[in-house]
Amino acid sequence: MAFPAFLDTCVLYPAYLSDTLLRLAETGSYRPLWSDDVLDELRRNLIERGIPVEPVDRRIRQMRKAFPDALVTGYESLIGGMGNDPKDRHVLAAAVRANAEVVVTFNVKDFPKDALDPYEILAVRPDDFLLDQLDLYPGLTMRVLGEQASSYRREPTTVPGVLARLEQCGVPHFAAEVRRHLW
Repeated sequence: MAFPAFLDTCVLYPAYLSDTLLRLAETGSYRPLWSDDVLDELRRNLIERGIPVEPVDRRIRQMRKAFPDALVTGYESLIGGMGNDPKDRHVLAAAVRANAEVVVTFNVKDFPKDALDPYEILAVRPDDFLLDQLDLYPGLTMRVLGEQASSYRREPTTVPGVLARLEQCGVPHFAAEVRRHLW
């Protein structure tokens, strides 16, 4: 069974980062997990950003269709017992319910060690998560990035172009390490 990783809204929000994470998940290198609360928050944030409703809803439908087993349910009763930041208790509760190994988030400060330790879950930044993917599956990760770049009709259409966008999305160490692999 693939490594279970709960994806927080903040890592699904940037389009290029989300695309990279989900393309890696399609290979089976890890199992993505999320909840309706996460997807609702993603939808709300994208619409507030000014993205039209139809493309946002299409994106979320495609995510659900591509990963039908990613949706975590039945965690609501656990939310009140979580010891992390109140706005992210639903994330930890869903991760606990799903037996996730990690929560991938930019907001690691909202998931203190003492709140995670009882459940043997780690909060990891997407930069570190992607570096782990590159370390564990270097050829696969490089192939995914190549496929991602070649799938775009507009820039970026090269791996260096995708890396520049990923760097802007908050994964600069991953982008730098992939560049090192390119040479």
